[in-house]
Amino acid sequence: MNETGFQIILCTAPNPETATQIAKILVREHLAACCNIVPGLRSIYSWKGQICEEEEVLLIIKTHTAVYQTVEKRIQEIHPYDVPEILAIAVQDGQADYLTWVGDYVKSD
Repeated sequence: MNETGFQIILCTAPNPETATQIAKILVREHLAACCNIVPGLRSIYSWKGQICEEEEVLLIIKTHTAVYQTVEKRIQEIHPYDVPEILAIAVQDGQADYLTWVGDYVKSD
């Protein structure tokens, strides 16, 4: 159960440019307070019967659980993958001032 009402969403992207575009849109639209872009990710996965290996980047998105559905929909609208990775992880606890900042920025109503 999510104790704080906040979550971290993980989303891979094919390159830094795509990740930056997604991050800027989410922050600009107040769907996320902060997005980190982590380069150098190597993904090995199964897709359409093939084992694939790709260089990707990881977006770490800080947001409120109340906007998850909107964030998911927005990512799907702009993401180039047919099935983008969008995984939400509940934040069980966190530094109070940081969580207040996230909550004040993200439009959760």
